[in-house]
Amino acid sequence: MDKRDKIFWLVLLVALLALPAVGLSRYMQRIISLIFIYSMLALSLNIVTGYMGQVSLGHAAFYAIGAYTSGLLSEHFGWNFLLTCLCAIVFTGFIGWIFSLPTMKLSGTYLAIITMGFGEIVKVLIVNWESLTHGTYGLQNIAKPELFGMTLKTTNNGMYYLCLAFLVLMVLLCVAIERSKLGRTLRAIQDDPLASSLMGIELSHYKRLAFTISTALAGCCGALYAHLSGYVDANSFHSDVSMMILSIVIFGGRGSIKGMVVGAGILVAFPEVFRFLAEYRFIVYGLILIVMMVFRTDGLLGGHSKRPYVFPRYVKVNKEGGGEPDGAAGSK
Repeated sequence: MDKRDKIFWLVLLVALLALPAVGLSRYMQRIISLIFIYSMLALSLNIVTGYMGQVSLGHAAFYAIGAYTSGLLSEHFGWNFLLTCLCAIVFTGFIGWIFSLPTMKLSGTYLAIITMGFGEIVKVLIVNWESLTHGTYGLQNIAKPELFGMTLKTTNNGMYYLCLAFLVLMVLLCVAIERSKLGRTLRAIQDDPLASSLMGIELSHYKRLAFTISTALAGCCGALYAHLSGYVDANSFHSDVSMMILSIVIFGGRGSIKGMVVGAGILVAFPEVFRFLAEYRFIVYGLILIVMMVFRTDGLLGGHSKRPYVFPRYVKVNKEGGGEPDGAAGSK
């Protein structure tokens, strides 16, 4: 993360922390909270699509699993939000890992189709498994989160700051993944799978790991959404939601963490700013994606993967551009 990135995140964080002081209405707080959640969904999908280069059209399914897991645990056992959210993360990640065992051998169009099919299966299960999910009635009156004895609502800015706190944590996690061995390996797999395999990288292992982390984070977003809305049903997680998340990733710029937040802010706020086009928002989204793919294939803030690799501080760079740990040259 360079100096400009640090300034960007610092200014954005200060602005978002101070925003409720302006006197936002409950409606505006909900919209901004949804932007936070969709930013996190885009960040989670970015691990698979941005770093690994694989397209998933069923991300809303894992979003739904997280929402129903947290909502059901809260409804039947009265557990605290932090505990239900943790369970949603673990359970959704487990489902994602099971799903990845046969599917991560696929790529490209085949993976996109099978993830889209899984999304439809989850939607059908939600509608028909009435004894668990209440069918078309959905889960109603999901309890608001409580922290230190205070109920977090939109009226006291509690849900706003909770969603913001989770967004900050997820951004930090994604930065850590990007700078880690996992992030570099995923980019290598995206650039040249054959060369990566010849270098000893176990492709299926890293693909499954990335997909599991991605789905677990989507489950966290689902838990937040369930407690923010207080109501979820099958229509909350239809295929349009998956397309929306993918649109944010492509529009913001695959592989760009800043792009996920900026893209979510623009695309989620679009129907509210241009209400007369709300019914045609997906047509507009499609046109935006076509224009972006023609004139700027990296998205608004993409192209990060094409920058020269920045060596860690403890690595001394020689004149030929290579690097070696400090002290290694003296030992030769």
